[in-house]
Amino acid sequence: MLQIDQSEPGVIRLAGRFDASQEQKARQVFTRIHTSCVISFEQLEYISSAGLSVLLETQRRLDRDGHTLRLVAMRPPIRNVFMIAGFDAVFEID
Repeated sequence: MLQIDQSEPGVIRLAGRFDASQEQKARQVFTRIHTSCVISFEQLEYISSAGLSVLLETQRRLDRDGHTLRLVAMRPPIRNVFMIAGFDAVFEID
């Protein structure tokens, strides 16, 4: 199950599993982002292609207006998924 915490302005914290079963829940949050934002992956255990798709669509939409998603605190397995998918060229990853 995916947990999404937006208690801090400009920061979204993800925890749990970001997979196809959680895609609609995540889309409801990410479609409301209209400015640059930090996404913390510190407590994210898993991300599927559905999760990657939500993030990519959000990044592309924000990019049109000069904004970005900055992805931070990724665990090595999650970071590897982004690197293998070539998303390190799309996102700012710290």
